[in-house]
Amino acid sequence: MLNVHVRINEAGSGKPTPVRVRVSTVDGTHFAPLGRSVEFPVGRNEVVGGHLNLARDLWFTIDGACEIPLPAGVPLRVQVTKGPEYRPVDETVTLGDGQLSLRLAIARWTDPHADGWVSVDTRCHFLTPHDALLEAAAEGVDVVNLLATVQRFPAQNGTAYLTVPNLTAFSGQVPLLERDGHKVFVNTLNTHPVLGTVGLLNSHRPVFPLTFGGEEPDDWGICDWCDQCGRKGGLRVWVDAFEPTGGLVGGEALIAAILGKIDAIEVNPGPRKVPLLPWVYRLWDAGVLVPLVGGSSKDSNKVPLAAMRTYAKISTAEPSWIAAVRAGHIFATSGSLINCTVSGSEIHATARSLGPFDDLALVANGRIISRVKAQHDPEAGCYRAELTERLPDAGWVAVRCHSAMGAFAHTPPVAVGSPIRDPGAVASLRKLIEQTREWAEQHGRYVNSKRRDQLLARCVEAADKLGGAP
Repeated sequence: MLNVHVRINEAGSGKPTPVRVRVSTVDGTHFAPLGRSVEFPVGRNEVVGGHLNLARDLWFTIDGACEIPLPAGVPLRVQVTKGPEYRPVDETVTLGDGQLSLRLAIARWTDPHADGWVSVDTRCHFLTPHDALLEAAAEGVDVVNLLATVQRFPAQNGTAYLTVPNLTAFSGQVPLLERDGHKVFVNTLNTHPVLGTVGLLNSHRPVFPLTFGGEEPDDWGICDWCDQCGRKGGLRVWVDAFEPTGGLVGGEALIAAILGKIDAIEVNPGPRKVPLLPWVYRLWDAGVLVPLVGGSSKDSNKVPLAAMRTYAKISTAEPSWIAAVRAGHIFATSGSLINCTVSGSEIHATARSLGPFDDLALVANGRIISRVKAQHDPEAGCYRAELTERLPDAGWVAVRCHSAMGAFAHTPPVAVGSPIRDPGAVASLRKLIEQTREWAEQHGRYVNSKRRDQLLARCVEAADKLGGAP
């Protein structure tokens, strides 16, 4: 075995650049950089960061260069990635006797930064901030939101201690770490086991308690968390929206969304019990136009950072990605890049991706009104789809692309004409509100009855705001 110095240069600058790298033989034997191991845990909160096990393919994040013990005279597959804006490298090399270096280059195929776009991962957990910064650079993501959350840690004495990794690194509205344009912010994920979960980003301070309910009384509220975070410009993101928990779908997080206390709904690559989009479309059909943002929800070495991400358009009017979310100048994506413009009575959209996707669709008021199949563009070396369609007279429109293999991208809803409230969507949401009211009355464990009354009052307020039959 030779200790081979491996360096990956960015083709444009000619300088070493952080990447994710995989070196293996044809029979699947993997090789790890010095200081790393090909055996590492993949459970939740188990030494997260710096390496990935993706369907048994082992990847390592490096800061542009590393040394790897490698055999000579054996064909080696070398793979390198750097997020959706770079063409992956996939080469077979055979090292000669005594060869101690390997040089490769990775090149951009597109540069959204040139048009003012920045990429954001709205949620990950348990990485150290320094690992998060390295992975941000290696995955080509500009902003990482590392959220401290309560986690039980099983100690050797048999006790599962409650811990909050990264809470002492809380940075709120300023980056904790920053390098070469990549930033890591540390904020919190606040959770109730039944009423919902919210990521509180760009918060001026931690909002406590980080959890309530479960073994503790229910004397707090999702709306309380959102109010505190929002007072000084925080961004409130509904996490795992509409997932059934404790018999409820929506819970108080839905009520917070209807009352304008939620700024965005997260879409992530994790498994779900129920599909997200049908419920989101009902919410939009009821007139509650909360945008989608993309977050990886990375909490183990099985999920790449920014596997789902948000692209936000920065401008003079929206000088930060937070402002762009509020203005709806964003899209959530697993890799496809969407450009959408509205001019007069028409909407024009394009989607491009290195990987294949099935189609690009225009969704209006919960229904697909136009769809085009993606085609491979040999000149650009990517898959592409484009559509132009007349806008509906009223309601909302959004653009999305997807594939059966998992590719996904979605823009926020754009209001057109006069607003509409679909009676069926309103009735569905009112039913969820009623279930939350019943939970508060029959199952909530309140020491202070005023807290129950407060949630009941918010149920009434949200139902009234939706309208429809009581």
